[in-house]
Amino acid sequence: CAGLGYASQLIILHGCVYYIVILAWAVFYLSYSFQAVLPWSHCNNTWNTEACVVFTHHNQTANGSSFPANATSPVMEFWEREVLKLSDNLDELGPISWKLALCLAIVWLVCYFCIWKGVKSTGKVVYLTATFPYVMLFVLLVRGATLPGATQGIIYYLKPNHTRLADPQVWMDAGTQIFFSYGICLGSLTALGSYNKYNNDCYKDSFLLCLLNSTTSFLAGFAIFSVLGFMAEEQGVDIATVAESGPGLAFIAYPRAVAMMPLPQLWAVCFFLMIIMLGLDTQFVSLEALMTSVTDLYPHLIRRGRHRELLLLFVCMVCFLVGLVMVTPEQSDSLCWKYLTPLVCTGTFVFSLVCWAPLRLSKDLVAPGWATALGWILALSSVSLLPIWAIYALATTPGTLAQRFHRLCSPSEPSSLGDHNSTLPYRSALPMTEKQKEPITNIIQDHM
Repeated sequence: CAGLGYASQLIILHGCVYYIVILAWAVFYLSYSFQAVLPWSHCNNTWNTEACVVFTHHNQTANGSSFPANATSPVMEFWEREVLKLSDNLDELGPISWKLALCLAIVWLVCYFCIWKGVKSTGKVVYLTATFPYVMLFVLLVRGATLPGATQGIIYYLKPNHTRLADPQVWMDAGTQIFFSYGICLGSLTALGSYNKYNNDCYKDSFLLCLLNSTTSFLAGFAIFSVLGFMAEEQGVDIATVAESGPGLAFIAYPRAVAMMPLPQLWAVCFFLMIIMLGLDTQFVSLEALMTSVTDLYPHLIRRGRHRELLLLFVCMVCFLVGLVMVTPEQSDSLCWKYLTPLVCTGTFVFSLVCWAPLRLSKDLVAPGWATALGWILALSSVSLLPIWAIYALATTPGTLAQRFHRLCSPSEPSSLGDHNSTLPYRSALPMTEKQKEPITNIIQDHM
């Protein structure tokens, strides 16, 4: 379905705009990690307020009642007042943060020059960006396991709370994470898989991808929760109070824990380098999938000269300019395919509608109506392409209404090239910057 393809590419384009902002945050933190004293470990910075308090086990037990009612930690003020520069409400857009804009430009430059030559240059870069995070993960895991309180954190990680299984939000979050981390229905795996050999074992690759992805997430949990256990013991609080999810884990909880360790600069650099490398991999895949899809649609135009590099430059510049808004203060297979996967997706969608609530950015800050409307517009801009294209295909297909439905709901006839016993020689994918040397019709005629 062409509508599905267009919708998936539009989703990728949306993701390229907002996801890279997270990498800009990580670069921002990394630049501050080389200071003699980490700025989020004390309250002597220009952006700190009188309510800033360095929470420790000692002052929480001895002077807990003397803290101001609006007391905040230095890591929270660094995040809200120096990184995000939050305004009082979302209606106040404010000026662009030039520091974050510079970090965003740096990340976009890295992405452009790493993938501008196509999968050949991207493949070489991925050797570093895909393996380096595992080295850092192992280093952080060893370091976290040797900290006091690490055992309690790991126990908290491995001991499930069965009552949460009745909460639909838990299943929605789990489904969202799986869909995103596996790249389901985005077309990125399909686009990159098109560079494999024709008879490549895709089932094996899919199984290994799922196994590697889930295993990495499981091991990363030990590295994270061992450090959270250490932080809970240092502050004398329950680990549930320091365990956060989303951006709060990477940019609040973990930096706070790093500040309590010996040689905090070293561990901060390791952690944020790992975040940047992981994010770059995702960004590489998204951009490469987008460029591959556009190139396959217009091969004779894009593969000429430097057209691909210029198109990629245009996409990166547009995404960067749009992203500036975000740096302002503000069998089993058959059964799964036929029944289980549609049921899970439908259930997740229904739960998201039934349990929908306005986005809450913090305890006292709720997204206004215009922000909620903008979110729905972005979501519908891609999803709406599916019914629109279905209606278009139904209207333009010849035949009676029943014949149209039958034809559109039936799989296409397999190509003669799909015969595994074909004697046609395999030809590797053309480089993105080269034109096709010989028409495929000539090759077929030579073997008839």
